[in-house]
Amino acid sequence: MMASSQDKKPLSHHTVVSNFIIKYENDKPLVALFRRSDKVNTYQHHLAPIAGGVEKTDPSPLAAAWREIQEETTLTSTSLELLRQGKNYSFSDESIGRAWTIYPFAYRLKTPEEGGKGEQGIQIDWEHEGWGWYDPLQVEDTEEFGGVPRLAESLRRVWFEKDLGEEAGRVLSSGLAKLKNDQESGARQLAGVALEILHDVISNLDSGIPREQWWAKVRFATWHIWKNGRESMGAAIMNVLLATLGDMEASVKDQSTSVPRDSALAAIKKRLSSRSEQSVKVSVALASYLESNYASTISHSIRHLVLKSGFSLDLRVLESRPLYEGVSLAGSFVEDIKQAAGKAGSRVPELKISLFSDAAAALAADGIDIVLIGADRIASSGAVSNKTGSLPTILSARHVATATGKPIKVIVLGESEKVAPPGKPEEHVVEDNDPKQITRAWSADYNSTRVRHGGEILADRVNAGDRGEDGVQVSVHNVFFEWCPSDLIDVYITESGQWTAEDIAKHSERLGKEQERFFNDI
Repeated sequence: MMASSQDKKPLSHHTVVSNFIIKYENDKPLVALFRRSDKVNTYQHHLAPIAGGVEKTDPSPLAAAWREIQEETTLTSTSLELLRQGKNYSFSDESIGRAWTIYPFAYRLKTPEEGGKGEQGIQIDWEHEGWGWYDPLQVEDTEEFGGVPRLAESLRRVWFEKDLGEEAGRVLSSGLAKLKNDQESGARQLAGVALEILHDVISNLDSGIPREQWWAKVRFATWHIWKNGRESMGAAIMNVLLATLGDMEASVKDQSTSVPRDSALAAIKKRLSSRSEQSVKVSVALASYLESNYASTISHSIRHLVLKSGFSLDLRVLESRPLYEGVSLAGSFVEDIKQAAGKAGSRVPELKISLFSDAAAALAADGIDIVLIGADRIASSGAVSNKTGSLPTILSARHVATATGKPIKVIVLGESEKVAPPGKPEEHVVEDNDPKQITRAWSADYNSTRVRHGGEILADRVNAGDRGEDGVQVSVHNVFFEWCPSDLIDVYITESGQWTAEDIAKHSERLGKEQERFFNDI
C-alpha cells in the first residue's frame, strides 16, 4: 500500500553556505572539492564544497561562510580572498526529508608570497576524508561525477564562465576586478563603468542561441556586475543596470527579430550619454533649495555661483583620511574656480576654503549654516551610507548648533540612483579595506621615533594575522563607509528636486519590484 501525500512528513528546512576555494595554476583555475566522510549525516562519500548551516548567531550568510571555512580547513582571510558571491536558491531532497536554501561563495586561495598559507594550509577535519583540485568547467550534476545534489548548480552561480562562455566570462571577470579595485571613483562614476562592462559582455556573448537563453545570460551577467563589483556602491550600480534592462526589454519581447544584441548595445550607449544631465539637475535643485530657504547672503552666493559669476562662500572641508578625498575635492574646486576666474568678463570670486582634520569636525562646525554630504547608498528607511566620518560630522554640527542656538540644516546630495531596494542598513556589506592605507602613515619620516617604532610593532603583528605566542592579536579596520540615520537628515536633494524619507521609501519599493522581476528566475 502506497502512502498518500498527506502521510508524508513535512520537509525540514536548512539554510546553508557553499564555499568554493579556487586556485590558479599557470593561469588555469581549479576548484577544491572535498569528499564527505562516513561521520556526517547526509551525502556520505560525495564530493562537496566546504558547507555548513547558517546559525542564529551568524550575522549574515557570509559570516557563516567564513566561520565554516575556518572550522573545516583552518583557513582564514589571511589565506583567502572573497572572489564572488552567487545568487542564493532553494531546492528539496525528499529522499532525506530536507529542503535547502543555498548561499554560494567563491574564494581565491592566496599564495605564500602574498602572505597566505597556500594549499598546505588546508587541514581538513572529521567531516571530510579527502579532497582534490578539479576543473570548474568539468563539474557536473551527474551520478558519475559523484557530487552532492546541485553541486554544479551551486558552482555555476559563482563561476559564471560556464554559462557565459570563455570570452564573455573573461570580460566580465576583468570588469569586476576593475570595479572592485577602484577606490577613487564615487558611486555615480562606478555606475557608468558598470554600464560599460555590461556593454562589453554583451558584445562578446554568443548571440546564436535562443532568445530566452540569451536574455537570461544578459540578466545573469548584470546581477554579477551589481553584486560582485563594488557592492558598497551597489545601489547606484543596480539602479542604472535595472533601468538599462528596462530599456532593452521591448526589443527582447519583439518576436519578429533575432537576438537583439545591437538594440541592447544601443540602449546602453544612450543611457551612458544621458547620465551627465542628472548631475546638472541635482546642482540646480540644490541652488533652488538654498535660495528659497536661506538668508540673502547664501541665496546671493548660490545664485551667482549657478550663473558662473562672483560669489562669497566659506567652505570647510574635512581631509577624509586615509585616502584624502576631501583634499582632492578642495583642490579640484580651487582649480575649477581659477580657470573660470580667468575668463574674460568674469568677476574674481570670493571663496574661502578651510581644510580640517576629520577629528576636528566640531571645530569646523562652528558658525556654519549647512552640513552637505554626498551619498553612496540610501536605504529604504532614508538612512545614508557615506564616507566614514559623516556621522561624527553631523553629530558634531548638531551639538554645536544646540550650544550656540544657531540652527543648521543637514542636506544629502545625490542622484535618485543612489537609493537601494528595501532592506535594513545593517544587512548591507561592510567594506573593510587594506589596513596598509592606514598603517603606512605611521612610518612617515615626520613622525617621532616613538610613533614609528610603535607603528612597526603593530604593523608586523597585523601582517602576521594569527595570535602571537603572547596571545595578543592586532587588527586594523579601514572601513570606508558608515550609516547616518534618517532622523539626522533634513532634506535629500536629487535630480527631481527635494525629497523626503517618504519619497525615498516609495522609490525603494519600486526598485525592489524591478529587481525581483529581472533577477528572480536566473
